[in-house]
Amino acid sequence: MRPPHPGGDGGLPASLPMGTADVAYHLAMGGRPLPAGFLFGFSGPAPTLDSVRARVAERAPRIPALRYRIDRRSRTFSRVGRIDVEQHVHEAWLPGDDDGSGAGRLMLSRPMGGDTRPPWDVWLVHGPTGGHSLCYRTDHTFQDGVGAAHTARALLDDDPGGGPPPHRRGRPALGGLAGAVGDVAASFRRSDKPAFDVPLGGRTDMCQAVVPVARLRAVGRAHGATVNDVFLAALAHAVGTWHRKSTGSAHPPLPVAVPMSVRGPGEEYAPGNRLVVARVLLPCDAPSPQHALRRVVARTGSLRTGRQRDALRLLLMAGPRAVGARVGTRMVNGRSVAGPVSSVNFGSALVHRGNAARRAVVYSGLGAGIRCLTTLTSQHDTACLAVIHDEALHTAGELPGLWLAALLELERP
Repeated sequence: MRPPHPGGDGGLPASLPMGTADVAYHLAMGGRPLPAGFLFGFSGPAPTLDSVRARVAERAPRIPALRYRIDRRSRTFSRVGRIDVEQHVHEAWLPGDDDGSGAGRLMLSRPMGGDTRPPWDVWLVHGPTGGHSLCYRTDHTFQDGVGAAHTARALLDDDPGGGPPPHRRGRPALGGLAGAVGDVAASFRRSDKPAFDVPLGGRTDMCQAVVPVARLRAVGRAHGATVNDVFLAALAHAVGTWHRKSTGSAHPPLPVAVPMSVRGPGEEYAPGNRLVVARVLLPCDAPSPQHALRRVVARTGSLRTGRQRDALRLLLMAGPRAVGARVGTRMVNGRSVAGPVSSVNFGSALVHRGNAARRAVVYSGLGAGIRCLTTLTSQHDTACLAVIHDEALHTAGELPGLWLAALLELERP
């Protein structure tokens, strides 16, 4: 669904049914919004609120994902007639936000608008010493991370275009079908994840670390791995070290949910979630980051060769939407996984009014008993690791530093 030409609805239907993943988020959250989106950090003078509103007013009517609201009772998305920019674009000041994580915490904590209007907003957040952030926020029931990336670029970038590549669908192999069935079956068993099985505190915190993408790529080339493999292996070792520091014992392999986009060509700006999740056991018990990386590469390699992404898409669409949604709520739930672990490559840096963002962060709130969500967002030459966690994980702020330490070990010959 590409942006229609300016000057009308461009043939947008009056309503669209929620997809399987949308209903899964709706059920998991009990109808409550789950904030998700992108945060872009800038240095230099901030734009004015009026100028941001002017761009949003110009762009938003042409972006289909911004033209719909959630009708939770009928489980549909309903098109709105007009967009009131003042209800969608806001401003805040965080003079003590030295590393940009405060803007993320603000986006996770501020209430979202009701269901009478489209579930998105844009924030201009002023930080210290002239730094500022532009934040695009939506409801995860309505949009996934890749969709949010395309929408944020179309809405805010001086020269919109590019973004994450579309998924090219293919026929899954038998191994992929078997893996998909195995993942679904495993989601019905309670898993062993002692570092994360703590009573929920109810409040959400966020911490992060920034590294050059070149470092991740260099490690990947040296070990025959992808940037995502390096991210997962370093995270596995970080969690193992973190748990060992507090208990003195090794952590068993940690089940996490890895989202995979199935957003195809022409669907860049379509509302709704177009994703599936694979269950991956992070080798937190590996004796070194190098051992962890070898095990991660073997697992992700089987996901790719078996085309498990396509197998999961077909499996969840094979039956009634309600059944597929119920399965989805089991696969991303605090009983079966520690939480989602997501990697998004935003592409070239977002440029707003001639100023290029220094970093980008994809974020989401927590729900369904999840204690922790970890994301890696690449933009141009910079990658940002973000750990979004329940306050009950008191020492989770150590994880970004431990992840950097694991990456440093992976760089050693």
